[in-house]
Amino acid sequence: MGHWAATGHDGYRAAMTRTALAEHLQGTGRIVALTGAGISTDSGIPDYRGPQGVWTKDPTAARYVTLDAYMSDPQLRAESWLRRRDHPAWAATPNAAHKALATLEKRGDLQAIVTQNIDGLHQRAGNDPQRVIEIHGSLFGVQCMTCDQRTTMRSALDRVEAGEPDPACLACGGILKSATISFGQNLETPVLEAAVAAAQAADLLIAIGTSLTVHPAAGLVDLALRHGARVVICNAEATPYDAVAHALVREPIGEALPWAVAATGDDS
Repeated sequence: MGHWAATGHDGYRAAMTRTALAEHLQGTGRIVALTGAGISTDSGIPDYRGPQGVWTKDPTAARYVTLDAYMSDPQLRAESWLRRRDHPAWAATPNAAHKALATLEKRGDLQAIVTQNIDGLHQRAGNDPQRVIEIHGSLFGVQCMTCDQRTTMRSALDRVEAGEPDPACLACGGILKSATISFGQNLETPVLEAAVAAAQAADLLIAIGTSLTVHPAAGLVDLALRHGARVVICNAEATPYDAVAHALVREPIGEALPWAVAATGDDS
């Protein structure tokens, strides 16, 4: 596929092939993956900012994940519950890229996955839930915005199906929301601390299917670089961090990542 047209921070042209990813995987001690929506598109879950992304097709859809709008608009909350009910993550299954990361973990190479995704597919692929850091939360949980009581999404959706368009907290009457991070909402401190620690300890950070435009998640690349890690970016579109990456992979994630993992180990 040729090489990237710009020079990386080590003074060489960053390769844009799966072979470059395999070379960086080979013999690396501590690998950390930072994953975004692009890793789940092959599982039928659309991304947000890509050419066919949810927000690309309908910019107004971002209102459903904006905290102020959600808290102030009962109609939007009612529509949000229906969107959660119909979210493709309920029926999605892990794809080859998810399974490749599970293979890396089984080898003892992958130390952590910091994911911006809320779909739970890394855990379903076989990654240890203790190693999956869901920096933006999970679709499958619900929290009260007043008393912070946590319940399951299934229990809340059962109430919606029973006729409550906007179910309130059973403990305090407060507004319920999916246990995901909305725009305008702070990340949970212990989760962020775990993500920071993983990035700082990495020998190799692989950013997979993420635009690297949302902070603080994108800032984990800076942290990893400052602590001596190599960075490989696997994403269809350009990112703000391409110029400092040690390698770029523009090939389809569901093909390039499984190939690179298979090429660097005997998993028979």
